[in-house]
Formats: sequence, C-alpha cells, structure tokens
Amino acid sequence: MEKSKVKPIYLPDVEKNPQPGPYSELIRAAQQAGTEHWPIWHLFAFRPEMTAHLASFTQGVMHEASPLTPGLRELIAAYTSALNKCDFCMKSHAAVAAELLGSEELVQAVLRDAETSALPEKEKALLRYVAKVTLTLPATGQDDIVTLKQVGWTDTEIYYAIMVSALFNFYNRWVTASGVQPVSDEGHRLHGKRLAQKGYDPNKRLAGLRQEL
Repeated sequence: MEKSKVKPIYLPDVEKNPQPGPYSELIRAAQQAGTEHWPIWHLFAFRPEMTAHLASFTQGVMHEASPLTPGLRELIAAYTSALNKCDFCMKSHAAVAAELLGSEELVQAVLRDAETSALPEKEKALLRYVAKVTLTLPATGQDDIVTLKQVGWTDTEIYYAIMVSALFNFYNRWVTASGVQPVSDEGHRLHGKRLAQKGYDPNKRLAGLRQEL
C-alpha cells in the first residue's frame, strides 16, 4: 500500500522530535501501516509530560459522563472550530459528531448555518451562546445564562457547553498556529469512528489501532 501523505506542520523541530509515549507510538504505527495519522499527534508527542494532562482533561470533558451527550459535545467542538476557521478541528470533530449523532447531513447543515438546520430550537439557543463565547466574549453576561435557562438548560449543562467551547478555542489556536492541516475526508471519517468508540485516551486509541492493523 502506498503511504498516505500528511502535510508537515510549521514546526519541523517539534515534528522530528517525538518523545517516548503513546503518541509517538500512534504516529509510528500509522506510518508503518501506510495510513494517515493525525498531525496533531506531533504536538502531543513533543512534550508528553505536559500533554498527558491535556489528553486526560479532553477525555473528561468530551467523553466521560455528562448531562450533555457526547454527540452534542462533539457538535459544539466542531461548531466552535468552524467559527474559528480551524479546518482540522472542524473536520475531525464533525466526523465524530456525525458518528455519534448518526447523521453527517445534520452536522454539515449545522456547520453551514445552524439557524436553518434541523437542530431543535433548544440546541440552537445553546450554539448561539457558544458563538458569543467564541466571537464576542466580552459581550457575554448573566442575561445569556437567563436566556438559556428559559429554554430549559441547567447550570450544569451550560457549564459543560462553556468547557467544550473554551477547550476548543484553545485547540483551534494551538492547531492553526502550529500548522496542523486536515487529512483526507476519508481519514477524518475513520478517525471519527475511532474517537467515537475509544474516546481520547491515547493508550486505548493505540490498542485499537494495533488491533485494526
């Protein structure tokens, strides 16, 4: 099989110096198999003593028990990334959301225009708030929380929506500034299925990848 090409990031010293750990193993396993790897793995592999905490935090926010479904959390991640024009994160998490929600058409409609999509009005209200947090943060305030509660969202649900949006505002900047580029559409779909099944724990993802290979 001809090895798929993944565009290099802007930081060659980071890309060429992965440190021992699950992310360097993920990169190596994918490259040996000739499959696309996620270029964000280079950022995690460079300083695993730091990024292990980020991976654990991401697993907790996105995949562990929450009053917001994993599918809705992934949709918020993709929507935040679309607002920030971060193609890698948008495509990656749109794929996970489509897998969890069972509809790529719905996810793409939301990313094109949430207001005209088939998303329930209650969830549209939450995405309006996510957009405000992402694009006009200083304008947010208590009135926004009151509006969300009026359509049925609880404090805990709003807390998680803020956490997901804040996390991906970080990821979007980390990824875009470092030059992480999207992979193929099929690559994103494949990784989306893996994330939906395995979550964000790199050791579980590595075990799953090795089973596939």
